[in-house]
Amino acid sequence: MLLHIPSVLSPDELSAMRKALARAEWTDGRETVGTQGAKVKRNQQLPDASPLRAELARIVLSALARNSTYFSAALPLKTLTPRFNRYSGHGEYGFHVDGAVMRADADVQLRSDLSCTLFLADPDDYDGGELVISDTYGEHAVKLPAGDLILYPASSLHKVEPVTRGERLASFFWIQSMVRDDARRRMLFDMDQAIQALVGDNADATATLQLTGIYHNLLRQWAET
Repeated sequence: MLLHIPSVLSPDELSAMRKALARAEWTDGRETVGTQGAKVKRNQQLPDASPLRAELARIVLSALARNSTYFSAALPLKTLTPRFNRYSGHGEYGFHVDGAVMRADADVQLRSDLSCTLFLADPDDYDGGELVISDTYGEHAVKLPAGDLILYPASSLHKVEPVTRGERLASFFWIQSMVRDDARRRMLFDMDQAIQALVGDNADATATLQLTGIYHNLLRQWAET
């Protein structure tokens, strides 16, 4: 499932993060990838041990916690502490697949079911920098407004196009979902959105309750906790 979630960050959160990143000390992004990734990655990142990274990550995680669409789509079990990157001066990241198992914190590992990119720069402030995601339906170029998020399967082949003007700022992270299978997650998401629409339309309460029961029984069968 490829899902655009708008306005994850509030204007105040976005402004504070961009001001903080303007004075950040960046490091070579190749420090956090393996040998193959280092061959095609040319960007900068906040160091993992940076206090600023920890501070901004808390803002991102707080924003995600209040976003019901994100929770419905991802059904998160574990989330890697968000990282932050910058692309400029023709920086890019060639086609690659994310690692299947990642170290979330000290002794915690997660299976990377979903990848997230939260855009922090206005699209008019830079040229290029599209996130290109390749799947069975072709290639999808994604360049979202600041504060918007794209959620997609971590198994997807993807890249970031060269940034030829300005700078592209983003937060990125991975999620281990309670539901491993992407098709099952998509069915649960579609069902949950339908239930919410029925509740909003004051549909038949008995039918809505039955559908809600089916949702939770499917989640009960498929969830890993």
